[in-house]
Amino acid sequence: MRPAALDYSVDNCTIARAMEILGEKWTLVVMREVFHGIRRFDDMRVRTAIPRQVLSNRLAMLVDTGVLRKVPYREPGSRERHEYRPTDKGLDIYPVLVAVAAWGDRYLAGPEGPPQIFVHRDCGAEVHAELHCAAGHAIASNRDVVSELGPGATLRQ
Repeated sequence: MRPAALDYSVDNCTIARAMEILGEKWTLVVMREVFHGIRRFDDMRVRTAIPRQVLSNRLAMLVDTGVLRKVPYREPGSRERHEYRPTDKGLDIYPVLVAVAAWGDRYLAGPEGPPQIFVHRDCGAEVHAELHCAAGHAIASNRDVVSELGPGATLRQ
């Protein structure tokens, strides 16, 4: 049976659009650092070893797309510099990072375990990404999820 999705365009696919921002390796690494509280260019560069120009480009793109905002600061006797802080749009990447980390922890962590965990600020318990439907049902198996055409689907020309 031929999937109906073949008749529809992927030109307005929001997954593809999101991956234009998030799909490059260093983007989620930068967001990991920002969520760790490492928000200054030089600190990020030293901690991650991201090449200077790559980090500069990645930060500029994240600011241009509204994921991060620049906040000026000045060390005594130095010129003004900027910290990079998440916007609401940037904070909405947190569940993505938690899900990617969970996948990496499951399949790629060493025998000593994951190098980082995410915890609830209020109680200290670990945070996990979980799927729930709009009716509130927890999804027990990823096989219980199917992809369907949404209201923005358009027929191929």
